[in-house]
Amino acid sequence: MAAPTFWNDQARAQEQMRVMKDLKDWVSSHDALIRRIESAQELDGLLADDADEAMSAELSTEVASIHTAVDAFELRSLLRGRDDMRDAQVEISAGAGGTEAQDWAEMIERMYTRWAERRGYAVDILDRSEGEEAGIKGCVLEIRGPYAYGFLKGESGVHRLVRISPFDSQQRRHTSFASVFIYPVVNEEINIEIRDEDIVMEVFRASGAGGQHVNKTSSAVRLRHTPSGVVVSSQQERSQFKNKQTALKMLKNRLYKIEVEKQAAVKAAMDANKADVTFGSQIRSYVFQPYTMVNDHRTELKITDVHRVMDGDLDGLIEAYLKSGGASS
Repeated sequence: MAAPTFWNDQARAQEQMRVMKDLKDWVSSHDALIRRIESAQELDGLLADDADEAMSAELSTEVASIHTAVDAFELRSLLRGRDDMRDAQVEISAGAGGTEAQDWAEMIERMYTRWAERRGYAVDILDRSEGEEAGIKGCVLEIRGPYAYGFLKGESGVHRLVRISPFDSQQRRHTSFASVFIYPVVNEEINIEIRDEDIVMEVFRASGAGGQHVNKTSSAVRLRHTPSGVVVSSQQERSQFKNKQTALKMLKNRLYKIEVEKQAAVKAAMDANKADVTFGSQIRSYVFQPYTMVNDHRTELKITDVHRVMDGDLDGLIEAYLKSGGASS
């Protein structure tokens, strides 16, 4: 960093600064844990000579707290991928099944929003398409917080719901599907070149629930990147300019991920994984009837309190996936 030419390449310099900051954070967290453990050991040594109940209670509380901190440090140590520390972009799409699947997609949107809120992360809606009767056809969320992408990357895949349908007058059991894809959010210093001549832009009128919020002007924007075939859209803002800027950011995220996959020689594995994402090879099932159960088919972790999971308590499922080897994927 002291080299005279360090800042000649701004993008590379910024990336090196980010890596350095991440490493310093690791070292400081490790050192803080060591200091706490040594302090607890000293306190334990004092108790060997003096059976003080208050001091003993203090030690027990500190030991429990240290165990929790060590578990958190161990989990974070699994997040060593190139982009794990980045923010996450979450793309949710309803599967076949009309209103049932669209309602399920909205439930998943709420689940990830609640998970982010539990962790103190910020959530922005980049794009959202309302369903005809209920729910959503799809949405794109940006979740901002430390290691958001690392924690969420294993959520990509098909999510299956089994329940008694609230939209079926005969109260029959229905199975619905929705797909989730997670992308790392590209920082501005990452140089992804998008040429104007490679983009085809379409504008259309944004739609709202029930039609009452339909814009009178064509403010919604859809961008098609012809070399890659990637298509993104944004209709959350009333301004066509703002929607275009949001869509460009979404496009950059997609292209960045593709480029990283090429550089890391993992695109074949990613393509194979996506090929398995069909509405019959779900990664997780959420059952509301005839019993309640969330079953992750990759780790075989089963949680009976489906309502707690739907309220955003995903940490157990995420941790099990990471510890099973998913962190390296």
